[in-house]
Amino acid sequence: MNTIEKAAGPSGAPGPDSEEFEEGGIGVRRASMTFGPDEPLALDSGVNLSPFTIAYETYGALNADRSNVVLICHALTGDQYAASSHPLTCKPGWWPHMVGPGRPIDTNRFFVVCQNVIGGCQGTTGPKDIDPATGRPYGLSFPVITIGDMVRAQAMLLDRLGIRDLFCVIGGSMGGMQVLQWAAAYPERVFSAIPIATAARHSAQNIAFHEVGRQAIMADPEWKQGAYLSQGTTPGKGLAVARMAAHITYLSEAALHRKFGRNLQDRESITYGFDADFQIESYLRHQGSTFVDRFDANSYLYITRAMDYFDLRATGSFRRRTIARSCMR
Repeated sequence: MNTIEKAAGPSGAPGPDSEEFEEGGIGVRRASMTFGPDEPLALDSGVNLSPFTIAYETYGALNADRSNVVLICHALTGDQYAASSHPLTCKPGWWPHMVGPGRPIDTNRFFVVCQNVIGGCQGTTGPKDIDPATGRPYGLSFPVITIGDMVRAQAMLLDRLGIRDLFCVIGGSMGGMQVLQWAAAYPERVFSAIPIATAARHSAQNIAFHEVGRQAIMADPEWKQGAYLSQGTTPGKGLAVARMAAHITYLSEAALHRKFGRNLQDRESITYGFDADFQIESYLRHQGSTFVDRFDANSYLYITRAMDYFDLRATGSFRRRTIARSCMR
């Protein structure tokens, strides 16, 4: 029996649905864990979500005292495939320079866990999944989720796997928000936290760009008020535009100029039309069109909303520790 199966929940609890393989010198376990009606996820909205499933991957081996665990938290459009090929796109994992033997997150030293967030669309329960109450995809009946909910679900999985302490929690962008939430909500479980390219809360401009993306999706006639899966359609155009708008924020104006400038795309002169004359236009269109093949539009709505709602200073644990430090001065 392997380490994870030994660490699975109490007697009688369902074990993980998993497969094991090696890729790039890394031992990969691709798995999912379902929590039944007796183990609901208590959401910040006041709703209890059950049953629910968390899809995850692990790399490396857990040591005897379970002190070598690194939790990787993924970004908005990321997933659990940090160091293995994506099963839909067949593209390499999204953090190959960071995770692996001899790399900063050394899988010869650490037991690495990466989970798909609640509300996601890569195996963890989200709006595209079947609502057991209706037998149809949740769509907009899925409850609104928060960064706190994502972290609470991650903690439940780790508890099920018999893991209490984390040597490190690391992630960028929305993953960084999860790192901050972990440090605020579970300080006794986290030895070190590495939030990358993130913020304690979104600015008005951040929220504005997300709202443009959400409105692009909802304006697509194929969105069908969120019920597109039940009606056999996909709001691909709206989701592509949302992705394009988001990509503008991933590079500064200076970086966009260095990378693209006003360079033309595979032509020597402008066409006096609405084709992608400029390299930046071609780049954005490519990012949009490839994104719709691997991501769910409603998940995009829910996860961007979770990011907009995140405010570290508003979390009770953060406020209590801030007050305690003030009283000690």
